[in-house]
Amino acid sequence: MKVPKVTNRFCPYCNKKTEQKIKIVGTGGKRGTLKRGSLARAKLRGSNRGVGNKGKYSKKPISQNKRKSKTTKKTNFMYTCKECGKSKYQKKGIRAGKVLQE
Repeated sequence: MKVPKVTNRFCPYCNKKTEQKIKIVGTGGKRGTLKRGSLARAKLRGSNRGVGNKGKYSKKPISQNKRKSKTTKKTNFMYTCKECGKSKYQKKGIRAGKVLQE
């Protein structure tokens, strides 16, 4: 999906339509990092250390591609007003294979 670098939108701070720069922003942290059975949470708690049977941590880790179910990531667009320089305005994330800026 192609996205222009500049667009005309309404700025809630200037209270008028202005030219705004578009920046592609990630949607935040990794999904499910602090869920109950997650490896990241277990490592933070200090599991998988010490002496004795490691249980499920004794096996080799599964590759990221086998664990992952989604093929694409969502991308958000951040709009920065050229007049006032504010950039809080964001559009809801869309799922696209590739997002390019023209």
